[in-house]
Amino acid sequence: MSDSKSTSSKVFNVETVRSLVELMKQHDLSELDLREGDQKISLKRGGQPPIYAAPAPMHAAPMPVAQAPAGSPGQVASGGSEAPAADSHLVAIKSPMVGTYYSKPKPDADSFARVGDHISDDSVVCIIEAMKVFNEIKAEMSGKIVKVLVKDEEPVEYGQPMFMVDPQG
Repeated sequence: MSDSKSTSSKVFNVETVRSLVELMKQHDLSELDLREGDQKISLKRGGQPPIYAAPAPMHAAPMPVAQAPAGSPGQVASGGSEAPAADSHLVAIKSPMVGTYYSKPKPDADSFARVGDHISDDSVVCIIEAMKVFNEIKAEMSGKIVKVLVKDEEPVEYGQPMFMVDPQG
């Protein structure tokens, strides 16, 4: 019995553990596993490094349009401009992340999507660079691009509209 206690005291001795931690610091080790017989000790130094992953692309949803009650000061009288109503059916493709917007895969290549282009659910419309990772952004809707709202190499925010699409086009 005294042998198992002495084995236990060698591996789990506080001074031994301190020495091992110092050796880990000196040699820039982050993990150490030590076994003696059926005794085992695992030492880990520092926290887990953060794992960064691009968020999954989000489906673009139609932007809600506030309707003013009839006769309110904000409403255009009949016979007035029809422009706001003409754009009401357009849907925005929004940025699924914060990053830098790129309209082309390479500087000398054609743009992924331009005004007048017809897109489908799996069409790549741009690239967003986030933390040195280039993420292809898919349209996730079908239609015709009627407006490009972002310039090449411009920063974009999460949820920022990048394209306006006519789903009927």
